Amino acid sequence: MSTSNLIQDLINGTLLGGLYALIAVGYTMVYGILRLINFAHGDILMMGVYFSFYFIAALTMPWWLGFIVGIVGAGVLGFMVERIAYRPLRSAPRISSLITAIGMSFFLESLAVVVFGGIPKSFNLYPTFFSKILIIGHTRIQVLTFFILAVTFLLMFVLIWLLYKTKIGIAMRAISVDIPTTSLMGANVDNIIGLTFIIGSMLAATSGIMWAMRYPQVQPYMGFVPGLKAFIAAVIGGIGSVPGALVGGFLLGMVEILIVGFFPNLAGYRDAFAYVILIVLLMFRPSGIFKVYSEQKV
Repeated sequence: MSTSNLIQDLINGTLLGGLYALIAVGYTMVYGILRLINFAHGDILMMGVYFSFYFIAALTMPWWLGFIVGIVGAGVLGFMVERIAYRPLRSAPRISSLITAIGMSFFLESLAVVVFGGIPKSFNLYPTFFSKILIIGHTRIQVLTFFILAVTFLLMFVLIWLLYKTKIGIAMRAISVDIPTTSLMGANVDNIIGLTFIIGSMLAATSGIMWAMRYPQVQPYMGFVPGLKAFIAAVIGGIGSVPGALVGGFLLGMVEILIVGFFPNLAGYRDAFAYVILIVLLMFRPSGIFKVYSEQKV
């Protein structure tokens, strides 16, 4: 592999890893607080992309405003899912919440097929400026790549600041340790949990919109594979750890791209590598890179 190709692969791996990381954060925040794997997370991502698509295409909104409305809409949807599907089962056995999460995933996918149609739609709703190619040395990089990387890292810094430098973040981390005690100390547990779903859903929708910009297509099942890969990334980093989800997302994206770069003949097995990594990790280090116990903080 030439140096220019290696640089190109490193950039693409960072880009893909950042998208995985933003989705994985939603998984790990919900698990860190409720010990719940929200399998509807990838489908909320999909709904956020559809919201943006129709607000821009049907209502002729500016592309940037349509993106914001879609992201906010996904946050509202995530909050509604928590209120309607998960909150009534908070005291129920874990298996009940797990089954509900799987059922909610199927419901959102089927709802999208009925409401939006099953035919994939082109997602070319942003300025052509993002499609321009910059030549740096012997490397060709699309302007869209810089935009996605900038948004990804900005959101990560904002999230880390929110979790570790604000009272809301302190409350989230306290709830992840002990919900009853945190409630006795004056925190509104229900509101904090709802806010956690909102933040996770908005990050997922942001990643989904950038995913659709990178691979310009939207369809009802588009959230399944990115959601599954992001879940694997969260497990790699240590489910329940936000820094772990970020690191796991970047590692998974980098491994996927570099393996295909070094071994082009294995490109058809690209998705399989993520599952192999998950199996090996569960065999030798099931707690992930950032070891998180049930009593530790987010």
